[in-house]
Amino acid sequence: MTDALVIVFVKNIKLGTVKTRLAKTIGDFGAFEVYSELVKITEKATDALTMDKRIYFSNAVVESKWQNDFKTVQNGKDLGERMMNAFKEGFDAGYKKIVLIGSDLPDINSTHITSGLKALETNDVVFGPAEDGGYYLVGLSKLNTDIFTDKPWSQPNLLEVTLQELHSKHISVGTLAVLNDIDTYDDLIVSDFYKSNLKLQEKIVTQKADFLFQEK
Repeated sequence: MTDALVIVFVKNIKLGTVKTRLAKTIGDFGAFEVYSELVKITEKATDALTMDKRIYFSNAVVESKWQNDFKTVQNGKDLGERMMNAFKEGFDAGYKKIVLIGSDLPDINSTHITSGLKALETNDVVFGPAEDGGYYLVGLSKLNTDIFTDKPWSQPNLLEVTLQELHSKHISVGTLAVLNDIDTYDDLIVSDFYKSNLKLQEKIVTQKADFLFQEK
């Protein structure tokens, strides 16, 4: 057991349940293809890490993913409660520093994760800000339930509201580089992730055309 833990939140890759905002433009099949690629990137980013990992799936454990790591299912009525429970389980198990990431970041790599853990050496909390006003990484050196309670999830002021509350309570916070997650079609087409993946582009063009045809 290491003193640091990396938690990964993963949605089960099931048609019609992933990247629903993106699916409104390119259809469920297109969103499925995009999210499948993003999960591969996340798995690659965590593969080389030497610290312990816990993978939390949204509905059911997928044994073929993160084959050598601890896997379980998220528990809670909303995102905040699910994240809080995952952190609580980690601290109860004896970990001293914990970071949690999602699985829809095309630019995530192991350096972002290790930087988050390093920031916890001098801060109580660390965030990896997302361009949409949320965050792609949250890290704690001790459990802080306020971060996960009564917050505007999926809103553009999520990080701002959270930081204001932490600063008002004089809790030290570190921040990492800003990254962009993929929530919409506009996010997708401007990303290097999409521009550099010709196979994915071909699939998305086809899926989007099929989707638009069906919508007529």
